[in-house]
Amino acid sequence: MLSLKNLSKRFGGVVAVDGVDLEVAAGEVHALIGPNGAGKTTLIGQISGSLSSDSGAISFLGVDITRAKPHDRVRAGLARSYQITSIFRRFTVLDNLALAVQARSGSSFSFWRPVAAETALFDEARALASQVGLSGRTNAVASTLAHGEQRSLEVGLALATRPKLVLLDEPMAGMGPEESNRMIGLIGRIRAQVAVLLVEHDMDAVFRLADRISVMVNGRLIATGSPEKIRMNEEVRKAYLGDELAA
Repeated sequence: MLSLKNLSKRFGGVVAVDGVDLEVAAGEVHALIGPNGAGKTTLIGQISGSLSSDSGAISFLGVDITRAKPHDRVRAGLARSYQITSIFRRFTVLDNLALAVQARSGSSFSFWRPVAAETALFDEARALASQVGLSGRTNAVASTLAHGEQRSLEVGLALATRPKLVLLDEPMAGMGPEESNRMIGLIGRIRAQVAVLLVEHDMDAVFRLADRISVMVNGRLIATGSPEKIRMNEEVRKAYLGDELAA
């Protein structure tokens, strides 16, 4: 589904991403892990189009999107969330999701549009709210939601674009155990309809969710494989996981 070939990104004298080759298959949760500063978020930015690449190629569903604009990538089926929650904080949950559905469908709110058209828009927004566990919070203003609920809403905004692959950048950042478990459950549910590239530091979540794991250190991928192979990889243990996860 997604293929990166020799992808690189430099900021001045710092090489943030250094010749990365990576593939994400249809239907899988592929986790990208590594220490802070490894280049993971830079790589997600390159895939989503918010950052240009200095060299290499990105292919999505067999089409070269290396130079494609971010909105064209979204239309092609590639969506993302961010490390810092990005939602419409002054709007309700339902209005957040309705706006995302509207953006995808190309419709616009107006007084002379058929009522049925707007009803369908909000029906889809309510279905998305239910999917991300916010069916009881549709009338809540987004800024009043708990942190974990805001992160779930952001996933809902991504799903509103009807993606084929969603990039989740540390969706469990700042969460307690209960909120993390809810997010793990949400990702477990959406994997039935979309592939997921997951950047995450919560190793419990990673090993529970991932079909495959890639490990990034100093801008380079040092290993890719099943969770069990990554857990037992000596180089990965030394560079990132530590001995406590080898048991």
